[in-house]
Order: sequence, then structure tokens, then C-alpha cells
Amino acid sequence: MILSAYFRLFRAGYVLAREGALSIPGELPPALAPLRVGIWLGRLVERPSVRRTGHVERLNKALNRLGPTYVKFGQTLATRPDVVGPQIANDLSGLQDKMEPFDPALVPAILTAALGDKAGELTELSPPVAAASIAQVHKARLKPADGLPKTVAVKILRPGVEARFMADIESFYAAARLAEGWVKSTRRLRPTEVVETLDRSARLELDLRLEAAAISEMVENIKDDTGFVIPTVSWDHVAQNVLTTSWVEGIPIREHAALDAAGIDRKALAAKLLQGFLRHAIRDGFFHADMHPGNLFADPKTGDVIAVDFGIMGRINRKERRFLADILYGFITRNYRLVAERHFDIGYVPKDQSVDDFALAIRSIGEPLHGRTASDISMAKVLGQLFAITDLFSMQTRPELVLLQKSMVLVEGVARALDPDLDIWTVAEPVVGDWLRKEAGPLGRIEDLKEHFKVIAEAAGRLPVIAAQAELALADYHAGKLTPRRDGLLRWALLGLIGVTGLAMLALLYRLVTMPSW
Repeated sequence: MILSAYFRLFRAGYVLAREGALSIPGELPPALAPLRVGIWLGRLVERPSVRRTGHVERLNKALNRLGPTYVKFGQTLATRPDVVGPQIANDLSGLQDKMEPFDPALVPAILTAALGDKAGELTELSPPVAAASIAQVHKARLKPADGLPKTVAVKILRPGVEARFMADIESFYAAARLAEGWVKSTRRLRPTEVVETLDRSARLELDLRLEAAAISEMVENIKDDTGFVIPTVSWDHVAQNVLTTSWVEGIPIREHAALDAAGIDRKALAAKLLQGFLRHAIRDGFFHADMHPGNLFADPKTGDVIAVDFGIMGRINRKERRFLADILYGFITRNYRLVAERHFDIGYVPKDQSVDDFALAIRSIGEPLHGRTASDISMAKVLGQLFAITDLFSMQTRPELVLLQKSMVLVEGVARALDPDLDIWTVAEPVVGDWLRKEAGPLGRIEDLKEHFKVIAEAAGRLPVIAAQAELALADYHAGKLTPRRDGLLRWALLGLIGVTGLAMLALLYRLVTMPSW
């Protein structure tokens, strides 16, 4: 198994080198600098013909040639500019799953095996309308026995993709282990965790029932919102390898001429997109994490954003949502001390670093952004500065925030393409500011107290068990199995736990009364 993994790794390296994927711009992240010699050697097998094309085409072509798993891996690396550098990450973000579809003749048998009798309700199946690395989509007509016919989208996993993925992922783990063993400077970048992120993400995508559940949850979250629309699930026609949703009609968000011809206000559309994403991330803690242009459309009637393909979703807890909101608000209000402090609070920066120095470094990034339009800001330059600071302050990667960071850059890029003059800070302020004001107000305090009381309640719920164990221990003592000293320690430990619980509850009540308002 290990030998086959290394063989597949060697083959992948050869294909990447042969297709010219190693012709990377001269500047590599510091952690990858030791790989320069290997890259130079790899370029010796490069096709002479590929030197006439750009490195973006070569890198994407090589990954597409290696197959679906490598396309997915390239998309994952696009979320880690700290690993591959901002330029390469930007190039990889162009991997939008434009794959060759599998044979449509296989579809009827797949549907029958997955859905049984319900497969007969799906008629008029079209040729594939979209083909991704893991699945493809068909348009169909749903004629349920107890309802009205309607047009639906049927997403079907590629046959054999699970086995292909499991084989390829072993070679990725092998590469990560080699990197960590041979290039010590890469350990801070946690290459094994990068592969684990891909592993978890793809395993979720390989069960379309989970994607259906994600759509269902988001539908509930946004039911009272405007400006952002998603399809609904037909649960009777969902299986591990089949997902059926309502069909949505829209203009691809990247077709600007078509948007203009339909009379859609692109500036308003960009604002809806950015605010919708921030609302989902900050308010709900659950967001679409693959919002590339191929997954986004505009409703020609309302000008609303329509999103599809919920195979990759992001989730962050309330603590991380507060961190995100504070960071954004700190940049909006130019409160760089707040930004720095929040990085320390959540453990992004080690405690042995200077908050003041880090705030100064953040200011060097934030100040050039204000008073300038998005078209004036080089995101590559901003990211380059950020990752330089990452090295300088020994910042560790937060895996739970990696997907969010990637998604924010992606959404901002799509919004900027729609409106080159977009001021992301002005557009973000209503969402971020309103949420923070709510968090600092009475409702936010109640939520804080609910979380703290939940922890206390769980601890209090364990008190009877602890008391019972103490009684058993005392019984052992009276039976001569414990010393008087240990008996006394048990009594004091029990009293101490009860006392700490009571003090914690009093502290929470005091915080409720004295917490300053926003």
C-alpha cells in the first residue's frame, strides 16, 4: 500500500513537471525556499512546447490531466497562499471543476440503483449541463405521483470516484510526510493538516445526502433574508450518490455583458453577494465555501444572487464569528489595536509576541486600504504583506478559519469583478456593525450567559456522580481501604467544586449587570 502510494506520487510529480507546472514565478514563500533545487531539476523534463504558454495554463492543465482528486487538491491549495504563495494560490483559484462528463448512458442505471422506484419519476433527462471533479449535473423533469410536475437539477457522483479518491489521498499523505521530514521549515505550515482538510472535505462531498442536509439548513437560516436565493431539496430523490433539487434560472454572474443587457445593476449585485456571504458567516456561522463564479448566478427578474453547489460548506462557532467580526470592524474603523488583540485572544499569535508590534504590523496593511477603491488595491500585495507578518510573528495556522479566509478572498474577487469601484469596507459595515452591536447589547449578553450557564449546568449535573463516588471512597475508608488524609482531601475537593460553581454563577450575574454597552 505504501509503495503504491509513493509510485502514484512519483507519477504525479512527473506529470506536473512534464506539463510545466514547476515553472513557478521566482519568488517562493520562505518555507518553500529549500525546494528551489528540486524545482530546477524537475524542469529538466518539461516539454519544450509548454514554454510558450503561461504558467497558469500549465499548472491547471497538469492537475486536470491527473484527474478529479488532483483538481480537488489544487482547489484546496488555493485556500493556502501561506503554503504556495499568493500568486500560485490565485492561479489555482481558477480551477472551477470544468471536467469532461462521464458517459450519460450510465445515468439511468445509476438512478435506478440509488432511488429504486422513485427513479421513474425523473424524466426528460438532459445531457450533462455541468461536470465537476466529483459529480455532474443533469436537467430533468420531476413528475411525482402526488404532486405537480416541475423542472429539477439532478446531481450524480462520478462512478468509481470514491475508490480513486481513496487511492490518491494516500499519495498526498505520503508527500506531506516527506515534506515534514525533509524540509523542516514546512512544518509550521502543517502540510499534513492541509491534506486532512482535503480528506475531510472530499469525504463529505462523496455523500450527497450531506449536501442535501446543508442546503436544508441554509434554507432555514436565510428564509427571512432578501437578495440571496438557493434551491430546495426533493428529499424523495436523494441518495448517497444522487441529489435532486429545484432548478434555478439565472444569468451566470461572470457574464457581465448579459447582466447589463438584462438591466441588472452590477453594483447592487456585488453588494448583495458580499453582504450575503458575511451575513451567513457572521450571523449563522454556516456559509457556502465554494462561491466561485461557476456556482453563482443572477436572477434576471429581481437582480438577486443565486448560489448552487453546496458540496463545500464552512462552519465556525460563536467565538470564531466574534473574532471575524471584530477583525473586520477593526479594519473598517482603523482600530488596529483591536485587530491585534483578537489575534492574541484566539491564539493566532503566540503570547510571547508583542501586541503593540503586531498592531503596528497590522496598521501597515490596513492603512493603504482606506480611501481607495478595490481596483486600486493589489490583493496579491496585501496577502504577501500578511504572510510576511505570519513569518515574523510565528503565527500558527488555524485550520477552522482557513476555509473562511479562502472564501472571503474568493467572494471579494467575484464582487470586485462585478463592481471595480467596490469599497468592501463600506459594504461590509452594515452587516458587521449591526451584528457586533447586537452582540454587545442585551441579546448578546443573554447568549453569552446561556453559553456559560450551559457549561456550569453540565458541571453541576456531574455533582451527583462525584458525590456518589465520594461516598464510595468514604465507604472504602471506613472499611480500612483509605487513609484519613485521602478522606479529608476528598471532602475538601467536593466542597471546593460546589463553591467554585457557585462563585462562577455569581460572577456571571455580576457581568450581566456591569457589562458596558456597545
